[in-house]
Amino acid sequence: MKSMYRDAAILFAITLIAGVLLGGVYQVTKEPIARQEALKLEQACREVFEDAASFETEGFDVEKAASILSENGFAAQEIEDCQTALDGDGKTVGYVLTVNTHEGYGGDIRFTMGIRTDGTLNGLSLLEISETPGLGMRAGEVLVPQFAGRRTDAFVYVKGGGAAGENEIDAISGATITTNAVTNGVNAGLCYFAQALEGGADHE
Repeated sequence: MKSMYRDAAILFAITLIAGVLLGGVYQVTKEPIARQEALKLEQACREVFEDAASFETEGFDVEKAASILSENGFAAQEIEDCQTALDGDGKTVGYVLTVNTHEGYGGDIRFTMGIRTDGTLNGLSLLEISETPGLGMRAGEVLVPQFAGRRTDAFVYVKGGGAAGENEIDAISGATITTNAVTNGVNAGLCYFAQALEGGADHE
């Protein structure tokens, strides 16, 4: 009986010490991790809005964004963040949205997209993607460049090449699911822009 109590006490002490150590590690690493995430997001913002002097997050309502997307058939997409792109005089020149689409073949696909106040899509920057190597993982190479500089309410993709319209992009060969996921994510962002931000309107 004494041996059992001793073993239990030792196990409890080990568990307690391990918990304290893990908690300490978390506290030590939490701030650097958050800082790295912030730097990563800022870099992504710069990639899709190079001419912006600064970016500002103010008044973004994630629940309102979710409601807008759900009402318009984008339940599988999320707007995680919205930053206002400002010029040197502090004037709004557009927005940077962080979008997460849950329709990827290998899981979520997260990216930022820059949209000017006139609706022109500046470009995309992939933040997270885990698609099939050689197929869906070619999204950055094949899909991302096609969206830059386009102005449309929504995009469609064309299989087998031959995209010609302003709203058309060529699908990745053999990776229709990835193409569909990214296209729907972009369209979700454009939908949110049209209903909550169009014309540089306040997004509080």
